[in-house]
Amino acid sequence: MLSVSNNRWSLWFFKNDKSKTWQANLRLISKFDTVEDFWCWNCVETSFLEDGIEPMWEDERNKRGGRWLVTLTKQQRRLDLDRYWLETLLCLVGEAFDDYSDDVCGAVVNVRTKGDKIAVWTSDYENREAITHIGRVYKERLGLPVKMTIGYQSHADTATKSGSTTKNKFVV
Repeated sequence: MLSVSNNRWSLWFFKNDKSKTWQANLRLISKFDTVEDFWCWNCVETSFLEDGIEPMWEDERNKRGGRWLVTLTKQQRRLDLDRYWLETLLCLVGEAFDDYSDDVCGAVVNVRTKGDKIAVWTSDYENREAITHIGRVYKERLGLPVKMTIGYQSHADTATKSGSTTKNKFVV
């Protein structure tokens, strides 16, 4: 039996070629709307967004949005990165955020030398009820400790930050 999602999803890959523009580095890999089709594309270092949304803050569905951000240390890569990324993707495809699943645009994983980041992107940073519900469900699904907090940042604040960190609008 196929598990069909209400939404069609797009899997994007970003090749960091400094001689090309941001958009020229983006590659659409696949689109799918069933869990079975999704399993073919479980990979790391990619963007995973709803069909029709490009992995950039300037996209119409993203520009008023933000992200729940989970930051991992280098040591956590071996233990947690793959598991967290898989659970993140399953939350999206399985529409785990209840009535607020339509507020989720996608997710992005960044594998970096100093530490990795996984972010769930949403469409409207002013929708406090949706944002906090998504954050609570996401934290629970990742199995993060109650005492650990994750933060939500608007894309606008991240784009205009003046230091190395962006101020959180919400935490759970």
